[in-house]
Amino acid sequence: MKDLDHDGAVPTRRDLLKTGAAALVIPLVLPATEAAAAAGAGAIGAYLKIGADNTVTLVSGASEMGQGILTGLAQLVAEELRLDWTQVRAEHAPATTQWPNPYGNPLFGWQLTGGSTSTRGWYAPLRQAAADARATLIAAAHQQYGGTWVAIQGGKLKQGAKTVLFSDVIATAAGMTPATGTPWLGTKRVIGQTVNRLDLPSKTDGSAVFGLDVKVPGMKFGSTVHGPVQGAKVKSMPASSGGYTLYNLGTAVGVLASDTWSAIQGAKAAANKVTWDLPATPANADTTALAAHASALVTSTTATTYVAELVGNPVIGPKAQKIDATYSLPFLAHATMEVMNCTASVTASSCEIWAPTQGQQFIIPLAQGITGLPPEAITVHSMLMGGGLGRKFETDYVAEAITLSKLSGVPVKLTWSREEDFKNDYYRPSALIRVQASLNAKGGIGAFVYRNVSPSIGLQRGQVSSNNPEDTGAVSGAVAIPYKMGARRIEYVPLDPCEVRLGYWRSVGESYNTFAVESAVDELALLAGRDPMEFRKSLSSDARTTGVLTALETLTNWAAGPGPGLGRGMAYLSGFGSYIAMAADVANVGGKLVVRKVWCAIDCGVAVNPGSIEAQIQGGVAHGMSATLWGQMGFVNGKPQAQNFNHYKLARMNEMPEVAVSIVASTAAPGGVGETGVPCVAPAIANAWAKLTGTRVRSLPFYPGATMAGA
Repeated sequence: MKDLDHDGAVPTRRDLLKTGAAALVIPLVLPATEAAAAAGAGAIGAYLKIGADNTVTLVSGASEMGQGILTGLAQLVAEELRLDWTQVRAEHAPATTQWPNPYGNPLFGWQLTGGSTSTRGWYAPLRQAAADARATLIAAAHQQYGGTWVAIQGGKLKQGAKTVLFSDVIATAAGMTPATGTPWLGTKRVIGQTVNRLDLPSKTDGSAVFGLDVKVPGMKFGSTVHGPVQGAKVKSMPASSGGYTLYNLGTAVGVLASDTWSAIQGAKAAANKVTWDLPATPANADTTALAAHASALVTSTTATTYVAELVGNPVIGPKAQKIDATYSLPFLAHATMEVMNCTASVTASSCEIWAPTQGQQFIIPLAQGITGLPPEAITVHSMLMGGGLGRKFETDYVAEAITLSKLSGVPVKLTWSREEDFKNDYYRPSALIRVQASLNAKGGIGAFVYRNVSPSIGLQRGQVSSNNPEDTGAVSGAVAIPYKMGARRIEYVPLDPCEVRLGYWRSVGESYNTFAVESAVDELALLAGRDPMEFRKSLSSDARTTGVLTALETLTNWAAGPGPGLGRGMAYLSGFGSYIAMAADVANVGGKLVVRKVWCAIDCGVAVNPGSIEAQIQGGVAHGMSATLWGQMGFVNGKPQAQNFNHYKLARMNEMPEVAVSIVASTAAPGGVGETGVPCVAPAIANAWAKLTGTRVRSLPFYPGATMAGA
């Protein structure tokens, strides 16, 4: 951390990386006025600008957090403008309260990155925007030179034997009323190709600017200490001393120092001297108490249930072949590699913010509320993220940085310690899910009754009412499943009150509902004496479901089975606009489960960048496997029990299985990929373990309480 705060006199690791590159590139964050001037007059439409060197830059509202979205969206632009990939650039757009959405993005018209919506939301709008830019450039060439022009490969326009560059006519085009173009929806040159990612060169040579890399002249370095339980408020705090300046932030004490390490150590020292007003109902954030409440609700005949899906009248007779199983999943932390951080500079007339964020659209209103400044006085720079996973939708860390800068009168770079990051998360909800199901006379599913008891993110945030608290996360992955399941009822019962702070996590509801659904389907296949693959294919009610199941069957050579000493399990999901089937081979090594290999077949519609899709599935497997085997956040009277990685284990490199990915060719509209690789991991592993050992694990994680040293 000293490395991040040096004064330039001594080279850092990044400096050494940069000097080893072909050219020295120094990361620079411009003030808003300078950034606007640097953009020049090359803007064409809301999302594109053309430089004097004939490069084309996508100005993206989607945030890059390692998923490759800047590259994927830039491919859409390159397709329509017939660009060579070396001509393409991409950058984050500054946040705005009026994010331009002239093409009616049906998912997110503003600046929000999550839910695997970026590609599927911007596929058609960006292609249309680029097609309009192409038409406008052609019209500009006509106005500037006369005659009829066409766009050709390499960012050029052609009339007979004469060619000009886009950059030759951009000044004319920028002043014209935009023309309307027709996207080239036939053959694809760039879409469907694995191209070099635009963000990797700077990440390799050290010039990439993440939130933790931001430097502003005159800044102080800050950290915060929060109460021992969530919801605690500062009651009393020590005075500033010993080179530390302390500030009361209401729910935290902020500490400013001369460098990040000192600020974090100062916050830890202050923690022992702060007194707190604690929440009055600690049992509402105690996992033992919440679990007991959930257990009562999951079997209750008097609980108020909210029916999310009802088909027919599911009746499970006393003599039916049936299962009655309950599946349990814990609260989970995000545990992003990059801790929460933000830099803010507040003056009497302006506020400038540098934030690694998934939710730019929330930050200007937040800053308005803290500073009292109008929107036009607030500038937000979107920084590269070292992981988001849904945690960086939230704005708590941004608010603290803004407030510290306002109170201190200097720019502040805020960095949380890892412990503060763990204990002040917005956690994925826990879930207790009961599945009652029976077989019909043909060995299929005749009746299916499903009840999910979990705390509601929407209810906690006031987004839904207590009269109807069902939010999409509560039942996602359990409703509208393309299986022939006969009569069925999908119920939701909110676990309320719950004062554990809840948030969106990579795949949220699908991550727990898919575990319950696909474990139950596997148990039904076993009850029917049918092969799990054959059983699911017989249940399939649409071609794309059958397609991924068949692709997985081929990819794994399913009929041949796993090798000696291995168990193989599988799972399926239709979600985020995509279809996915996954299989896992596991071994029992000294009583411990070891995942040897994972296969995945995915139909995500048009595959914009196959390499990124494969990488996202691999990352989803790592994320899902960590949660399946070890992930768990417990609370004792509101106090989070895991406060660093020594009690919150993630998969290590030597534990990562081989992952084989097959992308099913499709002409359907693009589906999501970033979330899609996670939900099937848990049921595929659990089903494989049951096949290998005969032991059915219905409660995750497999190894609760695991530590880095002991697992």
